[in-house]
Amino acid sequence: MKKIALFCLFALSVFAVGAADFNDVFCDSTLRLDYIFGADSKGTHVLLTQQSRIKGWHGRRHGLKSLPLLGNGVITVTDFVSGDTIYRTSFSSLFSEWLSTPEAETTPSGFENSFLVPLPRNKANIDIQILDNRHESIGGMCHTFNPDDVLIVDKTAVTPLPHRYLHSAADPNHSIDVAILAEGYTAAEMDSFYHHASVAVKSILKHEPFASMSDRFNFIAVASTSHDSGVSVPRNNEWKNTACGSNFSTFYSDRYLTTNKLHKVHDLLTGIPYEHIIILANTDEYGGGGIYNSYTLTTARHRMFRPVVVHEFGHSFGGLADEYFYDNDVMTDSYPLDVEPWEQNITTLVDFTGKWKSLLPENLPVPTPTEKAAAYPVGLYEGGGYSSKGIYRPADECRMRNNTSPDFCPACQKAIRELILFYTE
Repeated sequence: MKKIALFCLFALSVFAVGAADFNDVFCDSTLRLDYIFGADSKGTHVLLTQQSRIKGWHGRRHGLKSLPLLGNGVITVTDFVSGDTIYRTSFSSLFSEWLSTPEAETTPSGFENSFLVPLPRNKANIDIQILDNRHESIGGMCHTFNPDDVLIVDKTAVTPLPHRYLHSAADPNHSIDVAILAEGYTAAEMDSFYHHASVAVKSILKHEPFASMSDRFNFIAVASTSHDSGVSVPRNNEWKNTACGSNFSTFYSDRYLTTNKLHKVHDLLTGIPYEHIIILANTDEYGGGGIYNSYTLTTARHRMFRPVVVHEFGHSFGGLADEYFYDNDVMTDSYPLDVEPWEQNITTLVDFTGKWKSLLPENLPVPTPTEKAAAYPVGLYEGGGYSSKGIYRPADECRMRNNTSPDFCPACQKAIRELILFYTE
């Protein structure tokens, strides 16, 4: 165990020269990794609960060692013999948000997380690290994957749930697969689900850069049936038996709708091509949530469904930050002012060069006054990431700030476009 741990720490900082061909190091299959992230008085912990083999790999086959965004965690896969890095991906998690809540200071707890990586042909080490808001590791683990391990669950023959392609990419070899799951829809309500899923797809594809790059996306609606209609609303003492096990009042915030049943979510998608996940909740309550490289979850019957699903997809797919803020917000300290956030649509100006600096006009006033928003469609407007001071957003109005703005701002569009190109070219 000591040898593996030392090797994994070394793998975080060392990268092989050159790029191996995907087919040389990976099978056309997926390795699903299920973990528990937890914390107690002794620190942060990551525990492996299961490894599964799934038919087909639907992620990228190029740029395997590159991270498009840092996120709040990183998974690194290295060849066991050579030590070469063969794949990297990043993520965020509900657990990372929980660590900043008062509950985390008094109550040990655990959160499910599931991730997909291409299935290595040979023995490999898998290192997973959770990062704090200073991008420093606060917990993790390294374990060895052995393709001959008899305890790897074989799900290659699982029959997928009924599903429909609502939108298809022009070239399946250069596409992004987005699965849309039904949450709180009974078998008798599946027609409503398919309608709501279609509305979600049309809403997302109306926004740039998704509109002009729509030929790079597949959207697949998956009929995951629930026993009960609707979703759990704890403040109303309503608890439902649903496919994804979601509930409102996450962290005691009435409108925050999430699920901690990530293994159930991924089980429902077994046999379906997917990289990104949207979950539609069958309720007219207002709320939702979006977690980078994890899922979007939003309510399908509320009148603000269309703008909210786009906003939350901006989080889960685009890795974009919230651009709104309130004075004395409980989340004001989410971003240290002496560290550059990894999200591409907010900045502390500590390391701004790679973000939307190229879009700024000369002689831009900083902070950019909101009363001059018409003259400066892209600027450095103070306030964002839940803080009114020290953090800057690209535009006065944006889909990532409110539900009334009709578009993503130019900086958010730039960030999303670069991400789509990363996955598909």
